[in-house]
Amino acid sequence: MAAANVRVAQTSLFDPIAVIEYLRGKAAETGTRIKSAIGKLFGLYDSADSLIHIDDSAIKAKSKKTFLTLHETAHHDLPVHRQMFRFFQDSEKHLDPEISDQFEREANNFARFALFKGDTYARYAADCKFDIKTPITLAKKFGASNYASAREFARTHHRACVVYILEPIEFVQGCGAQAAVRRIEPSPSYILQFGKPTDTVITPDHFLGRILPIGRKMTRPTALSLTDRNGTPHECVAEAFDTTHNVIILLYPVKALCKPTIILPLGFKKVV
Repeated sequence: MAAANVRVAQTSLFDPIAVIEYLRGKAAETGTRIKSAIGKLFGLYDSADSLIHIDDSAIKAKSKKTFLTLHETAHHDLPVHRQMFRFFQDSEKHLDPEISDQFEREANNFARFALFKGDTYARYAADCKFDIKTPITLAKKFGASNYASAREFARTHHRACVVYILEPIEFVQGCGAQAAVRRIEPSPSYILQFGKPTDTVITPDHFLGRILPIGRKMTRPTALSLTDRNGTPHECVAEAFDTTHNVIILLYPVKALCKPTIILPLGFKKVV
């Protein structure tokens, strides 16, 4: 943030009176957009003052505040964002879907890159034990949420693996325990071998149903079979961790644990 020359406001403006006062003298059109979103607003970037406002009352988790602050910093540091928007706000519902989606993705990617120090997280993960505890441990080291860390673990890992991030487990009458799928993050090598999963809910009869950590914090590594894109079955392992806010499932083929990896030094040239 120091490098980007942007500050976080010491006093939050997230109450109706403060917002109205703050918007006095601002563009009328922008003011209308901001005030209409006050019930859903989490963060606000004022390009005129190079100032970021975060709603501390709505966001309690330090890791989420960090990510949101970096997200807002992106709107300031990326020239196109700063030029096109006098104000840039985050909310659960995008107010301008035609242009906002791309900008939000860019800001999230900026925040992710800054939070995980480029490829530093991936290099740490590659040296750690290949299990569900690693992204949980690295989340603390990098000041990230378990959710963000689990996604980064899968998307950057050189081994074939996939992370399912589920909503909290609920019990549905007549169906039993189940959990809606919030996000699925496969590694590049997993996509090549198995494709990208499209599951929307994990039920008792789903192949991951018995992995759900019902009444416990974790599910130990459990063997199961998964068919690849060529129709070939593979022995796999799945394990789960309940973070209270989400259930994280890590799934990987057993061969991923014993596949040798050769790392060549920078500038290496093959000599024939």
